[in-house]
Amino acid sequence: MDAVGIQALTSPVVLFFVLGLLAAFARSDLAIPEAIAKGMSLYLMAAIGLKGGIEVAESGLDGTVLAALAAGIGAGFVMPLYAYWLLKGFGKLDRINAGAVAAHYGSISVVTFVTAVEIFELQGNPPEGYMVAVMATMESPAILAGLVLARGGGSDSGQSTKELLHEVLFNASVVLLLGAFAIGWIAGPSGFADVEPFFGAMFKGVLCIFLLDMGLIAARRVMDSRSLTWRLVAIALALPLFNGAVGTVLGVGIGLDTGSSAALGVLCASASYIAVPAAMRLALPEADPGIYLTMSLSITFPFNVLVNIALIGALAAMLTGGGAAIP
Repeated sequence: MDAVGIQALTSPVVLFFVLGLLAAFARSDLAIPEAIAKGMSLYLMAAIGLKGGIEVAESGLDGTVLAALAAGIGAGFVMPLYAYWLLKGFGKLDRINAGAVAAHYGSISVVTFVTAVEIFELQGNPPEGYMVAVMATMESPAILAGLVLARGGGSDSGQSTKELLHEVLFNASVVLLLGAFAIGWIAGPSGFADVEPFFGAMFKGVLCIFLLDMGLIAARRVMDSRSLTWRLVAIALALPLFNGAVGTVLGVGIGLDTGSSAALGVLCASASYIAVPAAMRLALPEADPGIYLTMSLSITFPFNVLVNIALIGALAAMLTGGGAAIP
């Protein structure tokens, strides 16, 4: 597990984020033009949604898959609610930033999930393939919940409920993510083959530059605001522990096997640093990336990879009798 964790932490996508942090802390003038940054955000959400729809098309739908999808979607809506309450109360964040951070902790980290799958396979408890589809469906509910929470029901901005719902449901980021998911589901693997060079081969490269930009923004916001308090660090460690345990128990409760229950726990424990930062940058530009991205990528991500995945695997094995979860 140590080697896998180190490999994840030294992957190019993470190191580009670190490069952005270091460049900003060194007062470098390195910068990504705003138009290019927005284009990368749109590309990443389209690619993630498209790939998620293709996974659903490949796996098909049966009772177990539907139960896992329902659990993932439900968790995506519910987790931001208590995260928002914790962030506003104990974390002392304002409504906009609490909503933006809460959306991250209701969503998922692809790299965390992929790392966990490798670990669970080494332990002899590989998750079922449809868990990738569950991963894809957990992006949008968290974004929707986070936007609703950040907007505060529209009461502070003069918005009516109808206007708020329109903003949340037809926001550019949500429309693109859900629309691309539907396109992937309809087109399937054969349809994806024609656009794979653009949405497949280029994805990691664009992601590297996107995280470079977000690293620059996060570090510069941290230097300007000094807003990442010990309370927020504590929340960034407590939420993955709690969410991971709840997700694992939920997976066991709906009848998933050991590996799939652990995978659901990891999905619940992880915090997005791709789709949700891209969505928040478009939908909530006033929210501080120095808070939400640093919490999700700089604190929660390494904690999950180095510590929490093993704990979740051990819990799933104990609850299902699936064998030792820690090699």
